Amino acid sequence: MEAPEEPRQCPARGSCPVFLAMSSGTVRYAPSGLGPGPERNFREETWDANSPPQQDKGLPVGLSAISVPWKNLGPSKGTRESPGGPVEASTSWEDAPGEAHPAAAPLDVSRLRSSSMEIREKGSEFLKEELYKAQKELKLKDEECERLCKVRAQLEQELEELTASLFEEAHKMVRDANMKQATSEKQLKEAWGKVDTTLFAEFQAWRASPTLDKNCPFLERVYREDVGPCLDFTVQELSALVRTAVEDNTLTIEPVASQTLPAVKVPTVECNSTSTCALSGLARTCHHRIRLGDSDSHYYISPSSRARITAVCNFFTYIRYIQQGLVRQDAEPMFWEIMRLRKGMSLAKLGFFSQEA
Repeated sequence: MEAPEEPRQCPARGSCPVFLAMSSGTVRYAPSGLGPGPERNFREETWDANSPPQQDKGLPVGLSAISVPWKNLGPSKGTRESPGGPVEASTSWEDAPGEAHPAAAPLDVSRLRSSSMEIREKGSEFLKEELYKAQKELKLKDEECERLCKVRAQLEQELEELTASLFEEAHKMVRDANMKQATSEKQLKEAWGKVDTTLFAEFQAWRASPTLDKNCPFLERVYREDVGPCLDFTVQELSALVRTAVEDNTLTIEPVASQTLPAVKVPTVECNSTSTCALSGLARTCHHRIRLGDSDSHYYISPSSRARITAVCNFFTYIRYIQQGLVRQDAEPMFWEIMRLRKGMSLAKLGFFSQEA
């Protein structure tokens, strides 16, 4: 047996026992604070890792040796190997403050494992629920997208049909307009072939220097053929006054009010009744009356008489516009408008007029 090393005192003076490891596998125990002593104060015991711990005999109570499992793992933290001597190891639990008791370690690990498994299971369930919700929302969005795509396709189809219909309608309108224009041009050419060139020449001469003098060839013809016959009423005296007022643009036509109007005395003519025309002398229902110039006298006229006076007034109004330079057209449109007004006077003279008159 090799000579034992001298016992070493614990860092906490006199507070812990010291174990001496021998090369033969035995451990010597020395109570702390006793210092070196005779050989007999130490006792050798054979140490077996599988044998249960035994209390040292012959030692004071509280100084019994503490059994520590032993594994020869070579140099590590807490051990030191001398160059030619045995390994010195400190197995006191006070040398490692803060380390847990080995018996409690397996219990803590089991609890940690159990908690970890529980957390994993709950986390897995939560993720599954979230995944299910996300899949459900995604499905709803896919259905909504599909519905919107169908609506969009339907709207695009309706828009295409509407566009095609509008284009077709526009082409039809253009085609009809072209046909009407061609027809009008054809009728105009035919009409020009029937127009009295003498009348058109007289109009052009008048248009070059427009005047209201009835002695010019153009107006003299219109007076003789249209104005005179249209304003030739049975009551000649009143007819002359009406013609003068029309030429001077001082004649006023107004509708008859429903209330009773004051009587007006006119020589040789009974004109204060709404049932007798003052110009023709015929029993007619009169809806209008005329006033000449600034006179306060009113004359009730029938619808036929009103239509004849209105036709002549329209003609004079248009030629006044031409004289004042308010009509800016070529000679042909002006001539055809005058011909239309002359036609109106001829129809009114023959008794054709609208019912509104």
